[in-house]
Amino acid sequence: MKDLGPHGYVEDRSPGSGRLRPRAAFVSDLPAIALDGNWRFRLASGLDDLTGDFAAPDFDDSAWDLLAVPSCWQMAGLPGEPRYGAPAYTNILYPFPVDPPRVPRQNPTGEYRRVFEVPDGFPAADAVLRFEGVDSAFAVWLNGIRLGDGKGSRLTTEFDVCDVLRPGRNVLAVRVHQWSSGSYLEDQDMWWLSGIFRSVSVAACGVRDFFVHAAYDHTTGQGTLAVDVTAPTPVSLSVPELGISGADPAGPHVIDGVEPWSDEKPRLYSGELVSEAGERIPLRIGFRTVAVVDGVLTVNGRPISLRGVNRHEWHPLTGRTLAEDVMLADVVLMKQHNINAVRTSHYPPDRRFLDLCDEHGLWVFCEGDLETHGFEPGGWRHNPSDDPAWREAILDRTERLVERDKNHPSVIVWSLGNESGTGANLAAAAVWIRDRDRSRLIHYEGDYRSCAYVDLYSQMYIGLDALAAVGRGQEPPTADPADDAHRRALPAVLCEYGHAMGTGPGGLSEYQQIIEAHPRLAGGFIWEWIDHGIARLSGRAESEFFYAYGGDFGEEVHDGNFVADGLLFPDRTPSPGLIEFKKVIEPVRIHIDPTARQISVHNLHHVRDTSYLAFQWSVEDGGEAVGSGGLTVPATAPGERTAVGWPADLTAALDAARKEGSGQEVWLTLTAVLAADETWASAGHEIAWSQGLVAASAAPAAFTRAPAITRDRDIAVGRSRFDARSGQLIRLGDLDLDGPRLDVWRAPIDNDLLNAFGEPQVSAWLAAGLHRMRHDVLGVEPDASGVTVTARLAAAGSSSGLDVVYRWSAGVGPEAGRNRLRLETTVTPDGAWPAPLPRLGISLSLPGDDADVEWFGLGPGEAYRDARAGARVGRHRSTVTAMQTPYVRPQENGNRHLVRHARITTPDGSLCITGDPVIDLTVRPWSTAALTAAAHPYELVRDGRLHLHLDHAHHGLGSAACGPGPSAPHVLAAVPTVFSVEFSTSR
Repeated sequence: MKDLGPHGYVEDRSPGSGRLRPRAAFVSDLPAIALDGNWRFRLASGLDDLTGDFAAPDFDDSAWDLLAVPSCWQMAGLPGEPRYGAPAYTNILYPFPVDPPRVPRQNPTGEYRRVFEVPDGFPAADAVLRFEGVDSAFAVWLNGIRLGDGKGSRLTTEFDVCDVLRPGRNVLAVRVHQWSSGSYLEDQDMWWLSGIFRSVSVAACGVRDFFVHAAYDHTTGQGTLAVDVTAPTPVSLSVPELGISGADPAGPHVIDGVEPWSDEKPRLYSGELVSEAGERIPLRIGFRTVAVVDGVLTVNGRPISLRGVNRHEWHPLTGRTLAEDVMLADVVLMKQHNINAVRTSHYPPDRRFLDLCDEHGLWVFCEGDLETHGFEPGGWRHNPSDDPAWREAILDRTERLVERDKNHPSVIVWSLGNESGTGANLAAAAVWIRDRDRSRLIHYEGDYRSCAYVDLYSQMYIGLDALAAVGRGQEPPTADPADDAHRRALPAVLCEYGHAMGTGPGGLSEYQQIIEAHPRLAGGFIWEWIDHGIARLSGRAESEFFYAYGGDFGEEVHDGNFVADGLLFPDRTPSPGLIEFKKVIEPVRIHIDPTARQISVHNLHHVRDTSYLAFQWSVEDGGEAVGSGGLTVPATAPGERTAVGWPADLTAALDAARKEGSGQEVWLTLTAVLAADETWASAGHEIAWSQGLVAASAAPAAFTRAPAITRDRDIAVGRSRFDARSGQLIRLGDLDLDGPRLDVWRAPIDNDLLNAFGEPQVSAWLAAGLHRMRHDVLGVEPDASGVTVTARLAAAGSSSGLDVVYRWSAGVGPEAGRNRLRLETTVTPDGAWPAPLPRLGISLSLPGDDADVEWFGLGPGEAYRDARAGARVGRHRSTVTAMQTPYVRPQENGNRHLVRHARITTPDGSLCITGDPVIDLTVRPWSTAALTAAAHPYELVRDGRLHLHLDHAHHGLGSAACGPGPSAPHVLAAVPTVFSVEFSTSR
């Protein structure tokens, strides 16, 4: 290794020097000095540009900038121009040559200085300096004395300052390097950001460390409490609720009738450690026991199912620096959407997040700050996971993970890291954890082929058939029979699935059905929680901004919008994917049987009965409310089912709806809502719902067909006008129209454009020319019953095409048939069609920038054939603008599924559309071509027309951007098809 002199620690594989041993994160009543706030800051271009004497107490830093600590320096200046370098995004590749442990000499380095006062009486003789998170390597000086250096960006580092700290003025200087040997261990799928991004403090240190062991015996209801304490003076334990007062912490204390901790009932007992010196440390104790029983993951003797998400720490303005209210918002949103588990991908989170998980109830897979994915493209050559030279660094990260977070009852699994291959260093890390903490399981997906040193069989992005095989214990065998026997005895977890990138994910219902069918399958974690978009001004208008992704900052290598793959948009607005996931994983299932007039409730909770819920019913006739009321459901125990008959008031409402005879669909909706406030939601918050069709709609009235009347340049059929040459509908009543014509192209979604395991779907579509199909009219034939238009849709250079027959007929006569225009479209594929179609339907446009839209069908949000569980049948109202889903990268979006009828109201009149029996409806203020071309939402400009898509069917969404594509039932094959739709107008 080249000699870097005093900066050798940057490329040294060592995790650091001068640091204190890791310990638990806890609060004490001893004095502390918070050092968050504005620090003096200078960004050096590299190791040749450092300020030689910047750590001297009398150094004049008045000309330096001010930068907030905590923060990531590349985020300074946003949403305008970044002031210090710029964010850079890669998923796998390192943004520098892979030559471990070397990093570029041009290594941006932040030089920080902070002057602070230590008050008289502060116990400096027992003080530590604590950094909660610094990316990526740093060295520290206090009052000109070098304390040491450290790596491990998302881990706490402490230094002993008892010989350096003094009353009055103190000067803290920190040098932070963007790149270091530690960067090779931190190749997580996220923005590369640098700086002191978590809090800094000086604190008096009395009790050095403690480890709370709180086990629960489900067979006796007893809890066993023991606290291992490291302290210079004796310490006593008090837990008033448990009758423990001034006791020896080590115990063990056996307590009858303990209420265990779980995600559903996060029971915490308040306790306190009190040292002989007078220090008081509050405790929050949760009793629980994690175990594998007959290949099933259990907590407190009951099987659990993880309805989880992977969570990176992210904010569009502050990057990985999060305020506590943002963390709380995440936890509350998770609980409100039926999520019960978090994998802290791919590093330990801010310690306060775990406090919130303890309080509100979330199972946690706490993951180590380790990923070496960038070695995979080189065949894992020199991968640190199996290189003895890196063992100390990897074990150090493991130890700091466990020691900091060991007292959280929410943490049930330690995860060694992510996508770091396999090797002896990971096996050694697992051994260290087992020696230190046998109360939790060990996870690491990268070892799925053997599972030799883990307690969970974990895979990511596997298909439905493969998942079902794992559930049955029929996965392919491992090379070693002993490993194979071990793995088949383990619970299986999908550590990542349902890749939530762009429109989608599709297929979540299918995954959940398989998970619930096999006890071995302990659930999984959606990838991921939030889009990592960075707020940036568009430059078009003073305050218009968009969310940037990879490449938007001129990165040399990047992975585009692959960083925008969350269930939340960057501003933490739930995406349609989160609405879908909430429904798919609802913990209480309601089934309605209209024939038997019976309702069944299935409780999927593992601890809670259903008495915390209030059940309500409502009846709608054609989307209009005709009755509502409460439903008494006996408390249903976990895992049990209860059936109840329809109450008298529900029966009366349904009978009245039928008697009045509107001829429209009558739907019964059942909801289960919170009966009382929870810590994460108020009474009335909806947990689960179901719908049942009680009465189908009447058949539409028949009409007498009007003859076609040919004129100079157009053909009249009733109140509609067609172009005599093209056969195109140009006017309906008072509305000017353009179209419709057959349309098979959609603006590719991320799951069409990307495929981590094969050729993306869009390749076949482009090869077939589906994005440039020509619509050639072959004949226009008016007759006594309407107009028949024949056409062919095909691409230049292709011998395959779609033969199309449009059969138009208009109604005359009685009021029921007046102004009705019916289109029957017959599509016949010709030639070889090796690829599915993106969509199959008709498109048209009419003048306007916006319009009111009302429809009866699934809503209120978007839905597609394999992502529709979260939408419910009813009458919905919106505007064209509001119906657009603001994905970070524009793509097909906003579809309303299974629409029976709709009305689009513009200043020129209303266009009414009726499916036969249903259509998919999309209305946009821009064309599909514009949507396809746009890289960011601000590039979409309204063109003065409203673009309508009335689709017979869509190709499914799937999650092929990183996972499987749509399952077979949701693949849109090119086959002979006939579909119909009716139009009418009104003022």
